[in-house]
Amino acid sequence: MKLSFSSFSALSFSLTLLSAALCGANAQAQTSPPAAAAPAASAAPAPVTPARQALVDRLLSLWHVEDVAVVMVQRPALNAMEQARVVLQGRVSAEKRERTLKDISTDVQTYVDEATPLAKESAHKMVGPTITPLLLSNFNDAELQQIIALLESPLKKKFEKLVPEMERALGEKVASDSAAAINPKLQAMTQAVGLKLRAASIAP
Repeated sequence: MKLSFSSFSALSFSLTLLSAALCGANAQAQTSPPAAAAPAASAAPAPVTPARQALVDRLLSLWHVEDVAVVMVQRPALNAMEQARVVLQGRVSAEKRERTLKDISTDVQTYVDEATPLAKESAHKMVGPTITPLLLSNFNDAELQQIIALLESPLKKKFEKLVPEMERALGEKVASDSAAAINPKLQAMTQAVGLKLRAASIAP
């Protein structure tokens, strides 16, 4: 898999959307009249019937929470590339910097390609004993069905498909609008960091 920020955006949006939906359901429950509240005895956890387990399995197949493993693997890889770029800035020629970054990216990509399957395999193994009990103990059948309906919503899929385009469009506009003000500050920061790293590397 190629190293990119797309998986972060998709996972972040999915988690945010699910969280918002659950918060909305919780707020609705809190604002319901007291008379509509269920008796205290009904608060006991529902038994894990085959039908109930099937709801959780369906939810997990739609949610893909195991994609968190991709984030865990890619974050240090992206950090390594950014740190390498900062260290090389101002210390070597532009040509050598790009050549070195290309060489480093090969090592980083090798790490991502090798580590991602391992992390995903672990996530698939752990999602059952970790996430399933939390879903079963915190949501009744009706709530699980509502979450599934949210995850299956065509409107959600349509919105998610548009997210990368919206983020890219906003990023381009922000870069165009603020580049003149931000670039000098970025260059000053990069040079300051480079000078300190250079001084540290030659200090006894």
